[in-house]
Formats: sequence, C-alpha cells, structure tokens
Amino acid sequence: QVQLVESGGGLVQSGGSLRLSCAASPSMSSIYRMAWYRQSPGKQRELVAHLTNEGTTTYADSVKGRFTISGDIAKSTVYLQMNSLKPEDTAVYYCNFYQWSQGREYWGQGTQVTVSS
Repeated sequence: QVQLVESGGGLVQSGGSLRLSCAASPSMSSIYRMAWYRQSPGKQRELVAHLTNEGTTTYADSVKGRFTISGDIAKSTVYLQMNSLKPEDTAVYYCNFYQWSQGREYWGQGTQVTVSS
C-alpha cells in the first residue's frame, strides 16, 4: 500500500517561509501529476499548485509569485517552497499524486501550516 508522507509544516510569522516535503513510500511509477492542496476550517479544499510529468506547473492566483512547487517524479517526491507567508495561508496542506497507469490518486495525511500576524 502506497503512502504519501508529508513534513515541514509548522508555525511561522507573517512574512516568513516554510518548505513542505512529500514522498511516496514505497516510490511509485507512472505518476502523471503531483500537487499540493490546502483546506482551512469551514472552507473547501483548494488546489495550491501542481507539477506534471512534462514539467508544467500551475498555481492558484493567491500564491503566484510567493510559492514554488518542485519535485522529482522519478523519485516520487514533491516540495512546496512558501515565501512571504500571510495569515490567510493558514491551513492544512495535503499532497496529492495521480498515477495514470492505475487511474487513481493518492493523498497525504496533511500537515498544518499556521501563519501568525
């Protein structure tokens, strides 16, 4: 059973930075897309950024210019560098992998990011 293991969340002051990491264990093949989502209390889960196996990246408008997604699909690892953090970035962040050969997606357990003002 594949698990996505996340790390790097925590408490940071407004304007600070955090780096989230997510790795599949065991590593996976045939990954089409790796993504980060987030969910705040009372809100729907939203896409923050994704990275495809062709190297294409997409970002939510609210994080453009501040967050950077990177990773190594062959190593089943994805990162999210978050700079200039704002209190509204406070949420539980989830990584998500889509495996095209199985037609299924996998979710991490979530890591809390809290930005204080």
